[in-house]
Amino acid sequence: MADGQKAAGTKRARPAKPAPASAYARPPKAPYATEFARSRGRLYPEPESRTRTPFERDRDRIVHSTAFRRLRGKTQVFVAHESDHYRTRLTHSLEVAQIARSVARVMGLDDDLAETLGIAHDLGHPPFGHTGEDVLDACMEGYQGFDHNAQTLRVLTKLERKYPAFDGLNLTWETLEGVVKHNGPLIRFGAALQDLPIAIQEYVGAHDLELDTWPSLEAQVAAHADDVAYNNHDIDDGLRAGLFTLGELREEVPMVARVLAAVEKDYPGIDEFRLVAETIRRLIGVWINDLVVESGARIAAARPQSVEDVRAAGKPLIGFSDAMNEDQAVLRRFLMARMYRHWKVNRSRSQAKRILKQLFELFVSEPELLPNTWQRGLDGPCGQRTARRVCDYIAGMTDDYAIEEHKRLFSLERG
Repeated sequence: MADGQKAAGTKRARPAKPAPASAYARPPKAPYATEFARSRGRLYPEPESRTRTPFERDRDRIVHSTAFRRLRGKTQVFVAHESDHYRTRLTHSLEVAQIARSVARVMGLDDDLAETLGIAHDLGHPPFGHTGEDVLDACMEGYQGFDHNAQTLRVLTKLERKYPAFDGLNLTWETLEGVVKHNGPLIRFGAALQDLPIAIQEYVGAHDLELDTWPSLEAQVAAHADDVAYNNHDIDDGLRAGLFTLGELREEVPMVARVLAAVEKDYPGIDEFRLVAETIRRLIGVWINDLVVESGARIAAARPQSVEDVRAAGKPLIGFSDAMNEDQAVLRRFLMARMYRHWKVNRSRSQAKRILKQLFELFVSEPELLPNTWQRGLDGPCGQRTARRVCDYIAGMTDDYAIEEHKRLFSLERG
């Protein structure tokens, strides 16, 4: 067959249709975004990566850390073994990172830094959620206390030990600043350095994180992404657990009721599982849109021209509108009454309190029961270094490991 001759019965291939243009266009980097090329660097200087920005490298180090993997076995409300469907600290951190990255990107910020801070923000949480934090703080009274945010810094700068040249992950100044200050300056309104958790005091003595200034916009975005994620996944988890009903949520939380009604109008007769999923999806969008619009207005009013202007602004430039804060307060009151203080959750909380308190008291009084690698450098029963080491050991446990460790040490049953 001659070149160009068409075989009988064949059809000429149609040219592919061009892909539809996206309604979304990625904005250019804003002048007040954090610039990775101008990072203040790491406490221990290292050659730069050829394939990743400094903030991407920070993210990857966190993802490969032991503390990050352990988040899969830590929960906020439920105990990890109660169901495979409830969020863990790991899945929550991934959700926060995704929301933070999306918001940062549309606002022209460094989305890698925002994502990194979302992934890192919960690394210091102990087992059993906020109950575990309360118990450890009470146990550490007289031993300089316990704070999950300070513990995150401790994990990132001291407790992770995999590199030959330094303890910790040796992350950039911007990532560590965002981890410590994501909720705002730590030294303000009369507070002093000596009022802060000891882990923060010790670290900033060697690596000044400027605790009296506001953090980057990327850190502020990550903090609000945390709110968006846990507000919405607590609705989902609470419904799955049967702690409250869709009817109660509709009756008592107007914001949710409005979105539910819109979904039912768009999809008449939709089954409840899909109704809940679509409602959660839209609620997240409502929160994100409000955050972007309100934050854009604040930034336009403040007119920062650099990340240093952001730090010196004297107020947060990322936030929700007053209306959204009111809606959020209504939801939080509902969840507090219907979920966080539900009698089933109270029972789990009571068990968690006893487990952690008894483990702490036993290890502090008999530190020889700790694994060998945790016994180095102790100062004897009930000593300051011993208590902090025990606290680090317990804080790193997953829910199930804490339960099993308690059984090994306190149960008289023989297998």
